[in-house]
Amino acid sequence: MGAEGAVSGAGAAVLVPLPGSRSDRPAGRPGEKMAVAGSGWGLAQLAEALGSSEQALRLIVSILMGYPFALFQRYFLFQKETYLIHLYNVFTGLSIAYFNFGMQFFHSLLCVLIQFLILRLMGRTITAVFTTFFFQMTYLMAGYYFTATEHYDIKWTMPHCVLTLKLIGLAIDYYDGGKDLEFLTPEQRRFAVRGVPTLLEVSGFSYFYGAFMVGPQFSMTDYQKLARGEMTDVQGQRPNSFVPALKRLSLGLLFLVTYTLSSLYFSDEYLISDDYMEKPFWFRCGYILIWGKIILYKYVTCWLVTEGVCILVGLGYNGKDQSGKPLWDACANMKVWLYETTPLFTGTIASFNINTNAWVARYIFKRLKFLGNKLLSQALALLFLAIWHGLHSGYLVCFQMELLIVIVERQVINLVRDSPPLSTLTSITALQPIFYVLQQANHWMFMGYSLVPFCLFTWDKWMKVYRSIYFFGHVLVFTLLLVLPYIRKLIVPRKEKLKKAE
Repeated sequence: MGAEGAVSGAGAAVLVPLPGSRSDRPAGRPGEKMAVAGSGWGLAQLAEALGSSEQALRLIVSILMGYPFALFQRYFLFQKETYLIHLYNVFTGLSIAYFNFGMQFFHSLLCVLIQFLILRLMGRTITAVFTTFFFQMTYLMAGYYFTATEHYDIKWTMPHCVLTLKLIGLAIDYYDGGKDLEFLTPEQRRFAVRGVPTLLEVSGFSYFYGAFMVGPQFSMTDYQKLARGEMTDVQGQRPNSFVPALKRLSLGLLFLVTYTLSSLYFSDEYLISDDYMEKPFWFRCGYILIWGKIILYKYVTCWLVTEGVCILVGLGYNGKDQSGKPLWDACANMKVWLYETTPLFTGTIASFNINTNAWVARYIFKRLKFLGNKLLSQALALLFLAIWHGLHSGYLVCFQMELLIVIVERQVINLVRDSPPLSTLTSITALQPIFYVLQQANHWMFMGYSLVPFCLFTWDKWMKVYRSIYFFGHVLVFTLLLVLPYIRKLIVPRKEKLKKAE
């Protein structure tokens, strides 16, 4: 579902974070030193000097290291034997895992090995798909359970969350590869894995350095093309992707600077502070509005930087447009201009974490077509995403709010379109800037409102914030759900209703 389809089709969630990074031991606990390697390298001191955590600094270093890794692959491994590409990706990916999590990298290694055995022993069967889904999700949930506390931190479940989706997708694509083409949709034909992947191939796919830590998601078929040297705009030559990659890197660093400076004034901690609770109602709401915008920039930073790595090595190649210009957005997780300018909640969904949205649409939402109920399929897709994020109540509340807001927003858009007075009013050019500003404020107010439980994730914290603003988001959304049908009956002409029914 690219971007827009993620919203209107699957209702896939916009709010996908650095997966699995939510709740590890707080800094200073004994377990922290066990989770990383090389603490004596001075990174702790550097992180302290920068005002960051050591884990966050390791993450940034890891994703930036993708650039020299990609340059080496471009200039020394392009169109070499595929086993060399796989070995290189396994070595670099495991090195990144060890650098960040120490010996806890064995979690990913174990799941990759078991996944390979499932494919080989069970073959292209629905049993293999269900076994994969059950095992990989159970392992991830167990990881959340045994590492969870009430503190935000980066731990081994962060890349493992990305890996879980990747391996489930691989199992489904491998299953599709055993079907006749006539029984597959065009999308399924594109991603179906026809051959039998080797252990080295599955491992290289899993540990690719440009996407191991925070994504993006990509298919085994695209990875195989990359290994064969086919992901290039000029066949037989290295991809001309240096400038596009540099642009995404620069944009990512710009967002990093913006987030770093802004987070000095807008933080999760302040939301539950006594000072925040003592502020007037308008201030509390305004703070959530701006905080919701700023807090997502850390994810935007990581995705833009890793997208640049994928572009540089060629994985971002997405064919050519009608004018013959190469496209490098195959691994794009952000539509930055849309993200910054859209006044709609659904517009943000369409621009944010695009590849994960596409994954959910392809492997969850569209596979639930047999239910015959689009809304139910959307709800189940969001439920999957909430569980995939973790075991805290905040995720369920967040995605529940997302579904309700999207439903209300669509009803309002349809109401304005079908009502002649409202349609005429919104078409007045002089008023459109005012409407745009009001829409933006409303949009980011509800985005921030939904993010409160997502970022605070435990009942006591997000309930404290919601009580302080009198649950106004829930009150307004549920009120609109009740009254909009009656408003529509009053202001939409009957002929418009009949035309819509036809």
